[in-house]
Amino acid sequence: MKNIIINVLSIVIIIQVFSSYKTKPETTFLQPCPLDTFLNAYVDTTVKPQDDFFMYAMGKWIKNNPIPASERSWGIWSKVNEENYERMRAINEEAAAKKAERGTNWQKIGDFWHSGMDSTTIEQQGLKPLQAELNKINSIKDVNGILNEIGYLQSIGVGALFGSYIGQDEKNSEMIFLHLYQGGIGLPERDYYFDNDSRTKNIRTEYVKHITNIFQLLGENAATAKENASVIMRMETSLAEKSRKLADLRDPYENYNKMDLAALNKITSSLNWNTLLASAGIKSIDTVIVGQPEFFSGAEELIKNEGLENWKTYLRWNLINSYADKISRSFNDEHFHFYGTILNGTTEQRPRWKRVLDEEENLMGFMLGQLYVERYYSPKVKARYDKMVDNVLEAYRDRIMKLDWMSDATKQKAVQKLGTVMKKVGYPGKWRDYSSLTIDKSSYAENVMRASRWYNDYEIAKLNKPVDRTEWEMTPQTWNAYYNPSNNEIVLPAAAFIVPGMADSCVDDALMYGYAAGSTIGHEITHGFDDQGSQFDEKGNLVEWWTKEDREKFNLKTKSIVRQFNDYMVLDSLRVNGEATQGENIADLGGMLLGLDAFKKTDQYKSGEKIGGFTPVQRYFLGFALSWYGQVRPEALAVRMKSDVHSPNFLRVNGPVVDVDEFYTAFNIQPGDKMYRADSARVRIW
Repeated sequence: MKNIIINVLSIVIIIQVFSSYKTKPETTFLQPCPLDTFLNAYVDTTVKPQDDFFMYAMGKWIKNNPIPASERSWGIWSKVNEENYERMRAINEEAAAKKAERGTNWQKIGDFWHSGMDSTTIEQQGLKPLQAELNKINSIKDVNGILNEIGYLQSIGVGALFGSYIGQDEKNSEMIFLHLYQGGIGLPERDYYFDNDSRTKNIRTEYVKHITNIFQLLGENAATAKENASVIMRMETSLAEKSRKLADLRDPYENYNKMDLAALNKITSSLNWNTLLASAGIKSIDTVIVGQPEFFSGAEELIKNEGLENWKTYLRWNLINSYADKISRSFNDEHFHFYGTILNGTTEQRPRWKRVLDEEENLMGFMLGQLYVERYYSPKVKARYDKMVDNVLEAYRDRIMKLDWMSDATKQKAVQKLGTVMKKVGYPGKWRDYSSLTIDKSSYAENVMRASRWYNDYEIAKLNKPVDRTEWEMTPQTWNAYYNPSNNEIVLPAAAFIVPGMADSCVDDALMYGYAAGSTIGHEITHGFDDQGSQFDEKGNLVEWWTKEDREKFNLKTKSIVRQFNDYMVLDSLRVNGEATQGENIADLGGMLLGLDAFKKTDQYKSGEKIGGFTPVQRYFLGFALSWYGQVRPEALAVRMKSDVHSPNFLRVNGPVVDVDEFYTAFNIQPGDKMYRADSARVRIW
């Protein structure tokens, strides 16, 4: 995946809202085409590209755009998504004013928006939307009651005890199975429960305070609330102890354990999986894929060793923790204080309208996306990127055939896999049917529950059915992209190609090949051949298709990029986890190379003409940097260093660029320069 900053979105560009439903984006809000001066707002000429290319390329913008108090980070993702926020807000406000026929998408979007924005009703209702569920938890009398409640909570988006998803069998991509994996903790990643640096220890202390405060808001006295917080911390620490580290989750074979329910019940004899899954709406299955069996052994110990009251406490906490930001202000403020301020350093909460749009995107994103595409995405723009994808695929084929370390046998299979990559550009060919989803104006939290349950049922319906390889898992309005190894597909939403403040027709090929072909299209295609993706064949099955010798050579090459990124110090004593981030680092490097190869075949590259004082190749590298400009609060950066498989943004530019020979020529990088990396030390993979 290009990036995982999905919850970070913001900055207003000039936007005009038009009433015509068929309005297209290039005529709605964008500036004229200032190609000669466009980079002036970004390039910092006080920094030498030989010293720090990222700060040279984007430093002026970073200096002039501090992180707003309500945000944990601020950058390209913020600007693109701010444009989209304004677009989606316009759709929602129009929907709310329409008085549309009940059951239509317009009605559901309008009522969801109304319920989320109606802070007066949310405040008056307080805990009422969750009271029925709290009553159910309080009335639990035995282990089966615990399991029933865990299953139901899973179905409304509460990840109690473990994680789950429904998806393709990694070893048989034609089949859909339920996957079970580690989870059930409230901190971002298992190491937060064990690392002893001062930052992490403080977060643990504040986390216990936060849980205590939540229980007091539920009406418990201070002593009981503190005792309950201790119970939660002990139970979550036990789950974390049985969880694998971030880097260990990258091995697809080690995290694939297919078994029937009888075998799973042997691992977890205290968990009746038929009961638990039925309460989540999952019936008539006999086989599951378990990611980390030892985690579920740990969950079994918890079921046996923790008393009924402790489990009720754990379930109440999980419910409130998942819905605190959707109910009355006291719960929302406490939730933000810990997860926003303590954990990520933000001092102000983002405005309600953005938070409501985020929730709508998570639960009803394709309903909104259908309206978004009709209004804001033109066939002409889609055609540009369809062709760009083809150009990048052709560049990759040429690069594979020229490799000096790979045998012909593996090359042929690699080219075969590349030739079968499914391209999904812009938006889906068919839209999801939300007709069975009920949304009204009565309660925001209840709307979220119903939408979560709808999505749960939508996924369950895929079990025992043929795989729909045309389906999208990312909405058109998302600034992101992904490669799915089980489908051998790249998915490139419409918003992934937006350059903030510029109509698509205004952006020259040099910038766009860096911005889109390099950092996005080439990046995602390379994921099919990174340390994980390379283990799946052209049909999307987890099976070895390399010769033994070629796999060994490839593994040696990936170790070189692990070493490179392990050497980068980012914050205090925090280094990049080169093992955990290697897939994304491989994709960043591969994308930069593929985008450049594809760009070299364009008329602009061949002309060699400068624009704004920059050569075509210089503009290409600046375009790549444009994809990653921005900055992150130290607190939020520390979270990402522990929990994210992506390197920090500045290293997504400075990291791969030093391994690309053309960069040295384009910016006259010489031995002794800070950006110089000896030829023998440059990473060469694809």
